[in-house]
Amino acid sequence: MARFIDELQRTHHCGGLRVTDVGCEVVLFGWVASRRDHGRCVFIDLRDREGITQVVFDEGIDAPSLALAETMRSEWVIGIRGRVRDRGTMRNPKMSTGDVEVEVLETTVFNKSKAPPFAIEDDTNTNEERRLTYRYLDLRRPVMQKTFRLRHRLYQAVRRYFDDNDFTEVETPLIVKYTPGGARNFLVPSRLHAGSFYALAESPQLYKQLLMVAGFERYFQIVKCFRDEDLRLDRQPEFTQIDVEMSFINQDMLFKMMEGLVFRMFKAALDIDLHDLYPSGRFPQLDFYEAMEKYGSDKPDLRFDLEHTELTKLAVAHGGGGIPFFAEIADKFTRGEYRIDYPEEIIKALVVPASANFSRAFLDSLEDFVRQAGGKGLARAKVGDDGAWTQSPLTKLVTDEFRIAVNAATKAQPGDLILFQSGAEARVHVVMANLRVHLAKKMGLIPESGSGGKWNLSWVVAPPLYERNDDGTWAAAHHAFTRPYDEDVQYILSDPARVRCYRYDLVLNGFEIGGGSIRLHDSEVQAKVFERLGISEQDAQRLFGFLLEALANGAPPHGGMALGLDRVTMLLSEGASIRDVVAFPKTQKGTDQMTKCPDPVDPRQLEELNIRVQLPK
Repeated sequence: MARFIDELQRTHHCGGLRVTDVGCEVVLFGWVASRRDHGRCVFIDLRDREGITQVVFDEGIDAPSLALAETMRSEWVIGIRGRVRDRGTMRNPKMSTGDVEVEVLETTVFNKSKAPPFAIEDDTNTNEERRLTYRYLDLRRPVMQKTFRLRHRLYQAVRRYFDDNDFTEVETPLIVKYTPGGARNFLVPSRLHAGSFYALAESPQLYKQLLMVAGFERYFQIVKCFRDEDLRLDRQPEFTQIDVEMSFINQDMLFKMMEGLVFRMFKAALDIDLHDLYPSGRFPQLDFYEAMEKYGSDKPDLRFDLEHTELTKLAVAHGGGGIPFFAEIADKFTRGEYRIDYPEEIIKALVVPASANFSRAFLDSLEDFVRQAGGKGLARAKVGDDGAWTQSPLTKLVTDEFRIAVNAATKAQPGDLILFQSGAEARVHVVMANLRVHLAKKMGLIPESGSGGKWNLSWVVAPPLYERNDDGTWAAAHHAFTRPYDEDVQYILSDPARVRCYRYDLVLNGFEIGGGSIRLHDSEVQAKVFERLGISEQDAQRLFGFLLEALANGAPPHGGMALGLDRVTMLLSEGASIRDVVAFPKTQKGTDQMTKCPDPVDPRQLEELNIRVQLPK
């Protein structure tokens, strides 16, 4: 082994050899991806992070190397010195190095390996739990190596872009003061201050605002954040975000800066010039309320149409149109129990074109899909040649006037199917949003996962500042320091449902990849926002005193946002789960399969922290 590395240093990576290298003597290091014994010669596919090269151990070239090759097995780590030769008629067009092979003149074994628990190849059918248990082997797979090289390019593109635009990278604390709002925090006990706790930062939000007060003007950071939330395919308890804050800007100025970053990231990661899709260099903007009305989601996938139609006002005008469960909702508006501009219950429709040609069995299965999404059921009606509704219990109930009005509002044509959902506003939006995406996949408008070669980016803007709790009180929809629209400030105390704010999300193919806001730095308006939230001046000082004090000491107008680097990487690499782009992720239950954490700790450690564990009964 001493001769290799000390004397014979690597000349090429395993994915780098081409016909132009024929006749050259090379030194390669890597892992045995596969081995084929043909008696007097052994073929080995040698793999490293850049790819695979076929190497040949031939008795007529070097017998000792052949003898050693006959003992080699999968995932052994070896080095070879050899000569590149043309594979002639045996070329393999499926490999980037398939035109050549290396005849081995000398070899060594750096390290042996146990039989791997699964094949180290892209198309493995091993379940995720097993792959995560042996994550260091899973990461050897070429597809994983490719993903993390892409992630690396994104990191470098981000840093170069912000440096080019005069930003300063500043690290902020990870263990911080707990402040209410947003996601649930992980708590960290303090040994030196018994009974007191830090929180793991869910974002650098307050610190980056303080950096604006400090005069940095343009800040960024690629930062690890922590949230103790229920997990799903695009969420982890610890995640990485690209954090940005700027002074002396408005919303459009920030959008231009972030759009430039996204253009740079696509070019670095995929060599895609987004100017081909967005010649102006700008992404379209979609009003929050329009997004909810048309798509039932504030992060709609705009790669396809299938828009919803809001029928609440129409149903009220027609007294429910003869349909009992529509009439119940209409009556509440008529009696003044609900406001038409802030409904608690709504009615929506979605038209499935006749061209979808869904079977009756599939349409029946939509009932179960809707119930799993939280709905109580799914009403439907097929439009006949004369506009009449068929194949539906609604046929005998609906008035002709309402039916004609619904057909016109939804633009339903003969042969089309109209799907209806009614009830609590939030539930209807969720059910219909999920149904829209489900149908799009079944219709082949988008793939089950991945981009399908389509990249649709948009801003969702002007959402409400407040959201109503179940008990009728109001909470900040984002955070209490988001700037409301100037013309809506007058409604903060009298009609909070009408207050829009400068908060925004950037959406890619139905995934929110970033969000932020223009911050509130006016103390008088801030006091009104707190008052509407039921936060007294005393509570505000206790919870946010340090920030309020800072904002009172010459805070510039400022705003910012964060992009989820993990989520962006998942989408650009066509990953099916965010776990595919995190080197050592947690499972959907928040555990680490490889290290077996979280796990109990020594009682003496708990004693030092003045903590007693009480397990659930």
